[in-house]
Amino acid sequence: MTFETLGLAPALLRALDEQGYTQPTPIQEQAIPLALEGHDLLAGAQTGTGKTAAFGLPLIQYLATTPQEVQRGAPRRPRALVLTPTRELAVQVHDSLRGYGKYLRIPSTTIYGGVGMGNQLDALRRGVDLVIACPGRLIDHLERRSVDLSGIEILVLDEADRMLDMGFLPSIKRILAKLPKQNRQTLLFSATFPESIKQLAMEFMHHPREVQVTPQNTVAETIAHRVHPVDTARKRELLLHLLAQDARVQTLVFAKTKHGSDKLATFIEKAGIQTAAIHGNKSQGQRMRALSDFKAGKVKVLVATDIAARGIDIDQLPRVINFDLPMVAEDYVHRIGRTGRNGSAGEAISLVAQDEAKLLRAIVRMLNRDMDIRDVPGF
Repeated sequence: MTFETLGLAPALLRALDEQGYTQPTPIQEQAIPLALEGHDLLAGAQTGTGKTAAFGLPLIQYLATTPQEVQRGAPRRPRALVLTPTRELAVQVHDSLRGYGKYLRIPSTTIYGGVGMGNQLDALRRGVDLVIACPGRLIDHLERRSVDLSGIEILVLDEADRMLDMGFLPSIKRILAKLPKQNRQTLLFSATFPESIKQLAMEFMHHPREVQVTPQNTVAETIAHRVHPVDTARKRELLLHLLAQDARVQTLVFAKTKHGSDKLATFIEKAGIQTAAIHGNKSQGQRMRALSDFKAGKVKVLVATDIAARGIDIDQLPRVINFDLPMVAEDYVHRIGRTGRNGSAGEAISLVAQDEAKLLRAIVRMLNRDMDIRDVPGF
């Protein structure tokens, strides 16, 4: 199967070819033809499966080939809306879509909080076809009447489960109420399908087709899972011990809280290892800088909370360390899914204190595989 056989336009194929995309991923193979036919879509796909292109390519093709009905003298209204849970993901999706649409002129903008309104207002005034937005800031624009969603023809909900986890359900419903009911195509992408998402889909989607790649909560076979039992009081020492064994290995470290991430990053930095932290309290600029330093290898350790980590897209990440285990077993999959991509080997190490034994059991049950439990001498 090639991208040509999926029915994509030559301008898109040219851009894909330049970016080195040769074979569609399973989610792209299944979703693109259905989306091009205009079906609503419920797609089960995790980060790293190629889902952005799965909704982005049909969306761009539609905008490029279907003329907009414009009333004479009326301002240009956005035609497509992509909702994402985090600023990082909004930026990432926007960059990807701009890349795919390189040879097609599709004006677009991102809308997210944590930055001034000025640039967003300018872009909306000039007129765009495509808006990629986080729900909170989009509501701000709706209240200011600076965005008109009455012309939306395609809606994409990306990482829908994450948006609901973050408490965006009321915002999403408010946004949906502003969209046209008729002649709208809706594509919903989610790693998991809790009841709340099925409910949402039934309310606002029209006979959606379902596609699912990789059964829920599967983990790349190339990842080695290790657990080190340790007293809570000595976790930081053990983390430092593991990082110091090979300070050249890029490592993503997960902590439970924003405050904890900052304290941990400062602690590692003091030991002489370049470290940065990303979490919800950091400004957009700080997050982007930390991420690009980490990708470029200037920073060896990135400490993150679950929320911040969903937007991290790094191809060759050798090691993820869970300083704190996640409260929800599914989040373990999202965390360690950052390593072992595209068949490369990866390590997932968890530092587990006595009071986290229950969380560990839940993870082992969900993965349906044993973990390598190893005492570290001296700990």
